[in-house]
Amino acid sequence: MTRIAAFHVDGADRYGVVGDDGIIDLTAAFRDRFKALKEVVEAGALLELAAAAKGRTPDWTEDQVTYLIPIANPEKLICIGVNFPDRSAEYNDGTKDAKAFPSMFIRFPRSFVGHGQNLIRPPESEQLDYEGEVAIVIGKSGRRIAHEDAYDHIAAITLCNEGTIRDWVRHAKFNVTQGKNWDRSGAIGPWIVPFERPEQLDDIKLETRVNGEVRQQDRTGRMMYNFRYIVNYVSTFTTLVPGDVIVCGTPTGAGARFDPPIWLEPGDVVEVEAEGIGILRNGVADE
Repeated sequence: MTRIAAFHVDGADRYGVVGDDGIIDLTAAFRDRFKALKEVVEAGALLELAAAAKGRTPDWTEDQVTYLIPIANPEKLICIGVNFPDRSAEYNDGTKDAKAFPSMFIRFPRSFVGHGQNLIRPPESEQLDYEGEVAIVIGKSGRRIAHEDAYDHIAAITLCNEGTIRDWVRHAKFNVTQGKNWDRSGAIGPWIVPFERPEQLDDIKLETRVNGEVRQQDRTGRMMYNFRYIVNYVSTFTTLVPGDVIVCGTPTGAGARFDPPIWLEPGDVVEVEAEGIGILRNGVADE
C-alpha cells in the first residue's frame, strides 16, 4: 500500500511517501513541479511520486513531523450525509429505505486538522461528536460524469473524522453548516492512498473507536449511495476538479445516539480505520 502524506517539519510544509521505517521527503526532488500534494494530484503524478521513493532511506521518523491534511486547499470539500441504512433510520420513521437523493453540505479546510493533532472543543459547546468516514480525492475534471466512468475520476482515498458540534447543527431547520465548520473540529488523513482498483472502495470495513472502544462499524458495500453514484450525482450540478475532496458518509454509532449522549472530552483519543487505508488518530483538547 502506497501512502503519500503532507507534513510540517523543520519550519516548512513538505510532502513524501510514508514507509514502515519513516517518511521519505520528496519535496526537494519535485520542488520545480509541485508545491504541494494538490499539484501532484492535478498532474496525475501520485504513482510517479511513489516510484521516486523506492530504494531511498527515510528522511524523517513519524514522531519528528506534524501531519497536515493531505490536500490543504481543495476548491471544494463536500460531505455526504446519512449514507448508511442504520444511520438513515435514526433520522426518519425508522425505515432503512434510501431516499431518492443524498443530503449534502460543505465544509471548510480550516475545520480539519491532520493525523495526530487534537480536535478542538470550543467553549461555546460541550457537544463535540465524531463521525468516521472514507473520503475520495478527485483526480480528473468532469461534469455529468457517467456512473460507469466515475472511478476514472478518483485519484486517491483517505479517511475523515467529520467532527461535529452537535447542538449547533440544530440551530436552523434547513442547514447544518454552522455545526460542521468549527475550526479544528475534525480531521483528515493520515495520508492519501492512490486509487488503482475498485476493490479499494467497493466493500471495505470502516470502524471508529473512542479510547479503544468500538463505536461505529460497517462496510462501504452497504452504503445507500455508493462511490460511483456520489461522483455521478455531484458532478451533475458542479464540475469536479482535481484536488476536490468528497467525504462519503458515516455509519451509526455517533455519540449523539447514545442515551444519554456521550460527547468527546479532553484526553479522549478517536481512531478511524478502514481496510487498505490505515488509521486516522486524534486526541481531543479544549480551545
